[in-house]
Amino acid sequence: MARPEKDRLAAEAMERWVDFQDALSSDKRKYPIQQFKAFWAVTKRYAELTRSDALIHRSLAGAVNGLVDFLEVERKRVPGPVLREAERLECILFSGYDPHFEGDEPPGL
Repeated sequence: MARPEKDRLAAEAMERWVDFQDALSSDKRKYPIQQFKAFWAVTKRYAELTRSDALIHRSLAGAVNGLVDFLEVERKRVPGPVLREAERLECILFSGYDPHFEGDEPPGL
């Protein structure tokens, strides 16, 4: 994949990250699930494109590293699916695998 495409996806992911953080701080009553899903989707696409790369964008690595901890500290009540997807995103980006099987489960599960 060409570097400009990776750069574009990383920049888009960081824009979605800022949108999510803004939504977290602006409305204390309603959790910004849509903004989180937008960030998650773009970051997942980026992770899939860079799976075989030795290096990833520093800013995006900083946003995803410790994401679950950040979410738990930011709000008292975080929806369970958000925490699960955040943990899944950390695995996809840093470990190179998706812990969520959905259709390609190993035999016997």
